[in-house]
Amino acid sequence: MKPRFITFEGSEGCGKTTQISLLADWFKQRGQTVTCLREPGATPLGEAVRHLLKHDPAGHGMAAESELLLFTASRAELVRKVIQPALTAGRWIICDRFHDSTTVYQSIARGLDRLTVSVINDFALGGTVPTLTLFLDLPAAESRARMLRRPRPVGQTDRMENEPPEFYEKVTNGYRQLADSEPSRIKRIDADGDKRTVFEKILSEVKNAFHGQLD
Repeated sequence: MKPRFITFEGSEGCGKTTQISLLADWFKQRGQTVTCLREPGATPLGEAVRHLLKHDPAGHGMAAESELLLFTASRAELVRKVIQPALTAGRWIICDRFHDSTTVYQSIARGLDRLTVSVINDFALGGTVPTLTLFLDLPAAESRARMLRRPRPVGQTDRMENEPPEFYEKVTNGYRQLADSEPSRIKRIDADGDKRTVFEKILSEVKNAFHGQLD
């Protein structure tokens, strides 16, 4: 049986949170046990790393290499403490971002050596990879516009969201390159539509990937 492990990827503002919620509800309505996670985060260590990477002033201006190691440290903890035990128990896992984000953001967008990023990523994964990755593809300009409209606590800044438009052009193009290189796992979903239309496309890919495991 294929690991019941689904990840969502895409640039900021592409609609991952909404679609993860819809898919989790769909599973629960069919009596399935599903665990929703986010990266970085979902463990005490991971949430501390998330705050450092996104909001803590101490993280501003960090070296790209430090960013890479922090993301993968959070991932190593998540895999061993949460994902592997849940998959062994037969649960469905839906994760908002995973190792593909590191490939795109730290290697393609930041410019770190691709082989080095891959080796560090693999070490953190410990052989645990998603069966299906849903890449929500949205033009970079629309993605950025949605991101800027999102509400956030007064006075809180997000280091990752403060990158210039050129960075997110690299992110969007990087995801497209990655999807083209792994079409059997990464499914490209046109996210430039209403949420129900997008969800139907996602559901079709889920049913195709896990045929026979959804009863």
